[in-house]
Amino acid sequence: MNRGNIFHRSFGNQCYALDEKRLKISLTTGDDIERVYICYGDPFDAGIMGGQEVWEGTKEEIKTYMTLDHNRIWNVVVEPKHKRLRYYFIVEDNKESLCFLEDGLISKEELKNLMLPSYFVMPWLNSSDVNVTPKWVQDTVWYQIFPDRFCNGNPSINPEHCKKWQKGKVGLWDFYGGDIYGIKEKIPYLKDLGITGIYINPILKSSTNHKYNTDDYEVIDPHFGDDKIFKETVELAHKNGIKVMVDAVFNHSGSDHPFWKDVQKNGEKSKYKDWYMVNKFPVTKSGDTRDNQFYSFAFTKYMPKLNTNNPEVIDYFTNICKKWITEWKIDGIRFDVANEVSHTFLKHLHKELKAINPDIYLIGEIWHDSLQWLMGDEFDSIMNYPLTFGIREFFLNKNMPSEKLFQHINRRLNMYYDQTNMAMFNLYDSHDTIRLINSVDFNLDIYYQLLTILFTMQGSPCIYYGTEIALHGGFDPDCRRCMPWDDIEKGTYKDITEKVKEIISLRNNHIATKSPNMEQINNPNNRVVEYIKHSDNEDIKVIFNCSESPIDVENVDNILFENGYSDNSLKENGTLVYKIK
Repeated sequence: MNRGNIFHRSFGNQCYALDEKRLKISLTTGDDIERVYICYGDPFDAGIMGGQEVWEGTKEEIKTYMTLDHNRIWNVVVEPKHKRLRYYFIVEDNKESLCFLEDGLISKEELKNLMLPSYFVMPWLNSSDVNVTPKWVQDTVWYQIFPDRFCNGNPSINPEHCKKWQKGKVGLWDFYGGDIYGIKEKIPYLKDLGITGIYINPILKSSTNHKYNTDDYEVIDPHFGDDKIFKETVELAHKNGIKVMVDAVFNHSGSDHPFWKDVQKNGEKSKYKDWYMVNKFPVTKSGDTRDNQFYSFAFTKYMPKLNTNNPEVIDYFTNICKKWITEWKIDGIRFDVANEVSHTFLKHLHKELKAINPDIYLIGEIWHDSLQWLMGDEFDSIMNYPLTFGIREFFLNKNMPSEKLFQHINRRLNMYYDQTNMAMFNLYDSHDTIRLINSVDFNLDIYYQLLTILFTMQGSPCIYYGTEIALHGGFDPDCRRCMPWDDIEKGTYKDITEKVKEIISLRNNHIATKSPNMEQINNPNNRVVEYIKHSDNEDIKVIFNCSESPIDVENVDNILFENGYSDNSLKENGTLVYKIK
């Protein structure tokens, strides 16, 4: 038995409350373990701990596990009768059977002889400790909008030196005049696509096109519009069944913000000196910030870092968010550079905002393991790049077997709580990345495969503006091209858009696509991905042929989506989704 691969801790994603009655418990082992049992019961079943009680618990086999590279993760759901739980595991390979407790592996005889065994314990299932995420998110299809490049609805408020709307590459500092009026104008277009949520990049006053260097947190940028037009846009979106999420940039401000200018002018006498992270006065920075005179985002001098440990800063931005919820009526907030903002701030913000609207959706821009932010008292979700980047890698790497794809998915799903996974913000591309079509070398068949797997995963899928026409774009800033509305209206992208709409419709009309119950099927061809999504009402089967030749797929009825399937054959890079129940 590979003892070093066996691990459990009664905390976090390995032991947590699904709701007020049920606990989910996970055990990691090596792939040599063939059977696992959990022995569980109330800690006081045999008397008060510390006495001469003999506690045994109820033995139950854990029959389900997920496979990783060299590990298995065994999962079981337990309902403690009295909200407390004491437990341990029995693990077996083909040679021995051992008990696994907090102090490690011991034999059954050794367990009997211990005076005070170190059982795992969940002391009490408190309702306030349950991680509750907004249920509406599971049913939402998001569409991200970079305002300056989406649609120019009011040329009269164009910025100075605004360039003519165009197709093709754009410059880092270019302005093209997209605005909130344009977003409002295109609400019917988004509804027709099947979009039920829009995520809008920053709209507050700023000197750049991206608006991530905020100059005023209390004013919408006048080149985008004002509070009135934004409220009208939110109202219209809601009437069309579309939620609205805005971007919050609280890790840093812009260098033109009055608070930062006051720090530059008055130095240590500034009332805002503790609002920022200045290490040396006076502030004379002209280059980047690698000398640590003050901290900034990514050494960028025009983005000085805010001190989100400061109670004044915390209160200021909490009130800003409260305004967005109560006056703008927004449904979600995405937090930029969320992993650098203090946990103190985020916990306070979560408590205050959820008190106003328990269904407000709070997500963080974090590109790595994020469990510490997803325990139920900070974010509901993150931008789930780690999941989707790994998925894309499989479709592009022709030497990677399908089992590696499933192992990647399993690893990512087991990193977080089930309720978090159901609300996870899943996306391939954004204003920060190369566009999806470019990343697959403009292969539309692989493009449709990747969109289909995104839209048949649990969580909440998001596409970047232009995905419905396979808009081209390399790395930032090329990924921020203007939306070619003239060509769209001429029907230039009609075929691509119809395919994407089919995929979106699949998601919106079939509950199994959203289900967490994925049955992974091992196909003899290791470049064929095959799985079944189960739900109470229906089961659907998904097949991707990632091999270099057609494959036979017979006895198919009730096709829900296909690309490259005919005469019982699925072509290379083809996609097939059909109903089996």
